[in-house]
Amino acid sequence: MKVTIDLDLTPAEARAAMGLPDLAPVHERYVQLLLDATDATALKPEAIDALVKSWAPMGEAGMALWRRLIETGAKPG
Repeated sequence: MKVTIDLDLTPAEARAAMGLPDLAPVHERYVQLLLDATDATALKPEAIDALVKSWAPMGEAGMALWRRLIETGAKPG
């Protein structure tokens, strides 16, 4: 025997029915922090430079790799 039950729930109602916590306030705070961090007054060239350098653990060779990757992606076609 096969039984099918269809529930018409919003994602929030489904999470509540399963006993999962409401993370909407955490999500809103996280988004606000990201917006604050990317605000034009908060984002300085030095911060961008430090961030990009942290992505390139191999120093200048890693930076060159990132540069080529970005240049290749920016080319049309």
